[in-house]
Amino acid sequence: MNLIIVNDKKTRQEFLDVPKILYKHDDTWVCPLDKDIEAIFDPEKNSNFNNGEADRWILKDDHGHLAGRIAAFIDYNTASSHDQPTGGIGFFECINNQKAAFLLFNTAEEWLKGKGMEAMDGPINFGERDRYWGLLVDGFTHPSYEVAYNHRYYRELFELYGFKTYFKQEGFHLDITKKLPDRFIKIAEWVTKKPEYRFEHMSWKNLHKQIPDFVEVYNTAWASFAENFKPLKSEYVIKTLKKVKPVIEEEFIWLAYHKDIPISIYLMYPDVNQVLKYFNGRLNLFHKLKFLYLIKKKTITRARGVLMGVIPKYQGLGIESVFIMNLAKVFERKPHYKELEFSWVGDFNPKMKKIFLSVGSVTAKEYITYRYLFDRNKSFKRYPIPE
Repeated sequence: MNLIIVNDKKTRQEFLDVPKILYKHDDTWVCPLDKDIEAIFDPEKNSNFNNGEADRWILKDDHGHLAGRIAAFIDYNTASSHDQPTGGIGFFECINNQKAAFLLFNTAEEWLKGKGMEAMDGPINFGERDRYWGLLVDGFTHPSYEVAYNHRYYRELFELYGFKTYFKQEGFHLDITKKLPDRFIKIAEWVTKKPEYRFEHMSWKNLHKQIPDFVEVYNTAWASFAENFKPLKSEYVIKTLKKVKPVIEEEFIWLAYHKDIPISIYLMYPDVNQVLKYFNGRLNLFHKLKFLYLIKKKTITRARGVLMGVIPKYQGLGIESVFIMNLAKVFERKPHYKELEFSWVGDFNPKMKKIFLSVGSVTAKEYITYRYLFDRNKSFKRYPIPE
């Protein structure tokens, strides 16, 4: 087998081609956009390179055929905040061959060791947690946009190498054609009658006023429990929203205020994977025109809830209920939507899991984020779960 570092146009394309080969006969898989994956490894497009670095490799078999790939990366802002300096691996793809997989894992491990790391988490993203994070281990149905999907045998390859569960994640599905539970609606209506509360959806004309409020809530809510929390910046959110402007619905992003102070947020996307599955990772002019045509034809019937956050002081007061009730009204006006996926919720966030279950959603997918300690005699510690 031949391991090759990705360092030119040819190897960059081969890195993108690996999953296209491995999932060729998997009708469920949706190829991510080539440009989205390449942007993660472009220092000019990924701000994580400001305080981090990454490398990636492809693997070819003895006949010169693509057989796997892997990326290794370090965010120096968070690496040393663990019990041991910890880097990450991601974008792992491999034939069902233990020798091939271990060669990829070994390569990433040695690279990270050479940078002073003592452990690696994976599979994760060199960036935000809402994208390409975790290994799918149950619920091998349609993957939502930028959500992990992989072969079933990957779990065995990770665990045979010695990776251990760092935390688990769940994806919840809600049938939005069904009526919300009466108790849930009662709570939501009770909250909305309180004059000190205000709920509003995003508006493009008010974006530069609303996004700082959105970011303020996010940074306050997640800092309270997320280990190695990395604050969000307004520029990142605005850039992300502008990228998806052709498909995003203004009523899919909500903010809640208490006496004009931002206290809660909700963000949801149409699941564009229902359209992108026709493009095999490419988005040329023809594809863009077809994309817009399919959007106009209301091809997308699923939405993906990316995040919901309430600052600690206002948790447990029914704020989330109002968001869900408002979204139910939005879907009544957009009946082509049939399903909502909440993805993902970590096992370290039982409060959010409880909210999703209370509205009638069900667990549909399970993921694992693994950790591997380079010193095999060192005691392994799992991500802390609240009592």
